[in-house]
Amino acid sequence: MPVYNLACDVNNPQKGLQLSDIPAHDPFVFADKDNGVYYLYTGGSPKLHGMKGYGVLMYKSRNLTEWEGPYIVFTVPEGCWAHPQHGAWAPEVHAYKGRFYLFVTLHNNDRQLDGEPIQGYSKHWRGSVIAVSDVLEGPFQLLNEESPVLPETMMTLDGTLYVDEDEIPWMVYCHEWIQTIDGTIEAVRLKDDLSEAAGEPIHLFNGSEALWDNEEALPVGDIRVYVTDGCQLYRTSGGQLIMLWSSYQAGSYVQTIARSITGNLQGPWEQLPPLVKEDSGHGMMFQTFEGIWMLILHQPFQMPKSRCKVFEMEDTGDSFKVVRQLD
Repeated sequence: MPVYNLACDVNNPQKGLQLSDIPAHDPFVFADKDNGVYYLYTGGSPKLHGMKGYGVLMYKSRNLTEWEGPYIVFTVPEGCWAHPQHGAWAPEVHAYKGRFYLFVTLHNNDRQLDGEPIQGYSKHWRGSVIAVSDVLEGPFQLLNEESPVLPETMMTLDGTLYVDEDEIPWMVYCHEWIQTIDGTIEAVRLKDDLSEAAGEPIHLFNGSEALWDNEEALPVGDIRVYVTDGCQLYRTSGGQLIMLWSSYQAGSYVQTIARSITGNLQGPWEQLPPLVKEDSGHGMMFQTFEGIWMLILHQPFQMPKSRCKVFEMEDTGDSFKVVRQLD
């Protein structure tokens, strides 16, 4: 099966890769202080990576400059609710109670939902799932093969783990604009073992609440939509609760940021100026082993041209700001 280049072939993992060598979308880095290794997770596909089905890839590095991989850590299993040939989006890995949990969005395009397509995009089964492993290099196994965390009919994506001040685990996620027109970011409480939802979803904010002007001209026949992607949550040194998320401005992907006015997940949330524009987004932050905050995102949006870009960040106490882009 053809692949884009040998640097992304799962049948030929390599050492000494640069981020510019690695086609990547929705990147997520886990900095493992125990062994001094950074793990980069991103989606993997048959066409681009020589895989039998869609799944999650992992690259690893000790210095954020030279990377080794790719290695398969998860594949969509045959016989589950999702289709192994229909995608695996936005993987991320979190440590929780001594194990490692993979959040990833799966799909079944064959299971259509009611409603007309929106700007050419049809409604079908889509949802965030959770898988588990005892080690960061996997393999990860789904906690539930029968359904995603929330019903497939909700079209949820980009789920992330947030543990609140009372040690309650939540999945914060996006509700797809294809279904809602005005995309939302929502949260649902999870059981202590993360096996399933433990309550009803709560609404955090709408994509239309972003600060920038969304009133650019539309093609004839299109309706105005508001995308919500890539939610991630962090505490500043000053105790502020911050959320990274992404949307579009004049057709270009944007990495933006919000802050909870109350300091808790329920909000209300205020929208702050975007962090990075120029068709960039779906970013997450991590701290280096030296304690420096970093933002990693993908740019441009379209695969296979998309690459990871890394920015040094500053914790200002009340938010985070970009210091510089790394080479």
